[in-house]
Amino acid sequence: MLDIKLLRENPDIVRENIKKKFQDKKLPLVDEVIELDKELREMRLKGDSLRAERNSTSSAIGGLMKEKKIDEANEMKQRVVEINNELENIEKKESEIAEEIKKRMMIIPNIIDDSVPIGKDDSENVEKERFLEPKVPTFEIPYHIDIIENLGGIDLDSARKVAGNGFYYLTGDVARLHSAVLAYARDFMINKGFVYCIPPYMIRSNVVTGVMSFDEMDQMMYKIEGEDLYLIGTSEHSMIGRFIDTTLDKAKLPFTLTSFSPCFRKEKGAHGLEERGIYRIHQFEKQEMIVVCEPEESMDWYEKMWNYSVELFTSMNIPVRTLECCSGDLADLKVKSLDIEAWSPRQQKYFEVCSCSNLGDAQARRLGIRIKGEKGNYYAHTLNNTVVAPPRMLISLLENMLNEDGSVTIPEVLQPYMGGTTKILPQKGKNSLK
Repeated sequence: MLDIKLLRENPDIVRENIKKKFQDKKLPLVDEVIELDKELREMRLKGDSLRAERNSTSSAIGGLMKEKKIDEANEMKQRVVEINNELENIEKKESEIAEEIKKRMMIIPNIIDDSVPIGKDDSENVEKERFLEPKVPTFEIPYHIDIIENLGGIDLDSARKVAGNGFYYLTGDVARLHSAVLAYARDFMINKGFVYCIPPYMIRSNVVTGVMSFDEMDQMMYKIEGEDLYLIGTSEHSMIGRFIDTTLDKAKLPFTLTSFSPCFRKEKGAHGLEERGIYRIHQFEKQEMIVVCEPEESMDWYEKMWNYSVELFTSMNIPVRTLECCSGDLADLKVKSLDIEAWSPRQQKYFEVCSCSNLGDAQARRLGIRIKGEKGNYYAHTLNNTVVAPPRMLISLLENMLNEDGSVTIPEVLQPYMGGTTKILPQKGKNSLK
């Protein structure tokens, strides 16, 4: 959410930013907020004037009573009653106008960084850099579900019966590999100085609206019926929510945290679910990194964070590339974002596995996360980045480590988490119920 002063003093900056994000339908919101804000300030001035009159009138009543001027005192008492009634109406109107301003401000997108490339959608994202040479196998790489089934590692049919499409059972060595990736990612981030956390998997509505845009909320979040609770779509939601209505000690910054959680997503919208696959699903696990820092440090942390993900993937010999997200591909709260894509030998192209985002003070404004400074309090900056999300990580790992005989070589860094296992061998049907 933007600072209201920006709309008052530099509305053209806000309008230009909306145009850069190709959201021209939101342009009228700027004028609406400006008019409502003007009305609200006028109401507050009127209220202040009435309160001053009430105070002076109340003081005068005491003097009149001492002078035995009862009739005049009673007239003034009646005026105090009238003022109180007026103030009640004004305060109610102020609350209504403030809520209308907030509704519009929550929809107006955050100001993007000057370095963000301008484009309408993800097709116009800009490649930044590649790491490790993409593998071109001499044999055909099967679809990832076929690879996993050949390893005896998945049961989709049972999951459909139990929960429907978008869910799966992982079994055997593939399930162990899934856990190994998460454990390695956890330790990798701890070794980078991040504090490991396991957060709540449900959050209240005020946290949801504090950490994400309404469009994201509608497309992602599952509501718990009859409760003011939502299942998290990523641990970033509850991790940033941890700081709600908090004034942070400047000396303790930055907070660098890495969190594990399951993630629950509707996957509503253009992409939808996969009928047969685990790339886009309703439930998965993820290791996340979160930073809460000084405003002037957020871009430095942004660079560090995406570099950590690149280092993690390349340590497992998985080729990746980085993409600068263009203006039209940025969610409304983001200042700047970069996707990390892993190489798919089967498709002979890259696909998204991580997303690093700097949200500036947008989440902090919504949630009331401030820093106590020498010259007053100010809003913190927040950032988040995927360390690993194993369904997609598994796809990239299995494809890149697949051998012609159907076995999968375990990257050296993961072998300690697999009990020393160096290779997963084909055993199709071993863990099947049929």
